[in-house]
Amino acid sequence: MHAQEVPAFEVQKISASTWYVQGLSTLGTPANQNFISNAAFVVTPNGVVVIDALGSPALAHRLVDEIKKITSKPITHVLVTHYHADHIYGLQVFRALGAKVVAHRAALIYLNSETARLRLAASREQLFPWIDDTTRLIEADIWVDGFQTFDFGGMQIQAQPVGPAHTPEDLAFYLPQEKVLFAGDLVFRSRIPFVGQADSQHWIKALDQLLAFETQVIVPGHGPLSHEARKDMQLTREYLTYLRTSMGQAAQAMEPFDEAYQHTDWSYFEHLPLFKVANRMNAYNTYLLMEQEAKP
Repeated sequence: MHAQEVPAFEVQKISASTWYVQGLSTLGTPANQNFISNAAFVVTPNGVVVIDALGSPALAHRLVDEIKKITSKPITHVLVTHYHADHIYGLQVFRALGAKVVAHRAALIYLNSETARLRLAASREQLFPWIDDTTRLIEADIWVDGFQTFDFGGMQIQAQPVGPAHTPEDLAFYLPQEKVLFAGDLVFRSRIPFVGQADSQHWIKALDQLLAFETQVIVPGHGPLSHEARKDMQLTREYLTYLRTSMGQAAQAMEPFDEAYQHTDWSYFEHLPLFKVANRMNAYNTYLLMEQEAKP
């Protein structure tokens, strides 16, 4: 399959200066080139700022081609919401163009971990030829440690650390002039969130933190745009809360996980895409987390 054949790769305008592409609500495969997450870009007076780099170099090249149709300005920066594979495997394409990568310093732990090495090795097998031996992990040029405002020729973008939540290095980016919030994977729309090793307790608090921004449009890490911040963050919040409540009760009662999972009513969420793929693992990881939190 060629990059041009990737389905649903359509650039949509968000605001006066901002566009995004919406990934598919499915798992990454060779057929979709790992196009399962969103990416966005802002055309500033100084150049183009990209938010997240998509899940393969081929997709990043496609995004670069779409940006060139809209502006002749250079791509100067890529802002990384977090270092999960579906958001970062395109980074090397932007680095080759001279763009500076911005990310939270906590990502260094992941980048230097065996987990990252094994994930890349697995992706090279499972997503070949789109992820191969030439695909590599890219460190940031600019590390963010706390709240920071970047000025791009008079257009400001605010970086707000909101981890540890979905990952330790979660960053949200806010464009105050146009009231656009790039929430990364703190907000999932139209699909079950991927919880993984997340700190779900802080994730819920981080959603409240995001609601403090005066937002008209949210670009989630997955799924369509949100024009109703509180309502559309609620699904993620409700899901995380339900996981913590149901699995927390089971852990406290020392009920074995398999029995607890079978006895839990999942009907409110089971209609969502990727429920069958992700929910059991989400519940299991939350069960283990609740066991840890219960320890004195």
